[in-house]
Amino acid sequence: MKLLFIDGCISQRGEGSRTRALANAFLSAFRESRPEAEVETVALETLGLAPFFPAALDERDALASVKAFDAPVFDLARQFRGADKIAAAAPFWDLSFPAAMRVYIEHISVCGLCYHYEADGCHGDCKGSRLAYLTAGGDFEKPDSLGVLYWKQLSAMFGIPRFDYVFAGGLDVDPAKVPEIMDAACEKARALGRDF
Repeated sequence: MKLLFIDGCISQRGEGSRTRALANAFLSAFRESRPEAEVETVALETLGLAPFFPAALDERDALASVKAFDAPVFDLARQFRGADKIAAAAPFWDLSFPAAMRVYIEHISVCGLCYHYEADGCHGDCKGSRLAYLTAGGDFEKPDSLGVLYWKQLSAMFGIPRFDYVFAGGLDVDPAKVPEIMDAACEKARALGRDF
């Protein structure tokens, strides 16, 4: 079994990243409960991905139209499509997540590979059975927190039947409560990792 970890823990805090703490709690518990599983990490900070502009989209669409899905432009989409389970982590920035995560999503959202259309709409083609999203932010979680909703809807689009998340929110509201909030959120992340 392979877990794909999408590491979008971009932070000026470096190793003190609160999102990184959630991800580490999740991954440690996952590895302890499934020592036989392979964990493959995609570190968004190291990819250097560019957003798609019309010329690049035309080139990608031309390759997709002849099902040349072995081309390098589809590497990330093939990796995502083939994962048994997926975890993504990114801070809650500007009501969603860092731009690097959005650009990554552009690269995996490939019609004909990760999803396709039929008369009744979009159908997912990804192998994954679960996707977890881990995020931390200064404001409180809202019912319509966009980063969470975005990944929930992507999971459905890609045909991944189960979506879970952990949101450590309110971290910049009262600095004195940060340890308590993070302890509770990391425990939720560990519980999710053990069950994942």
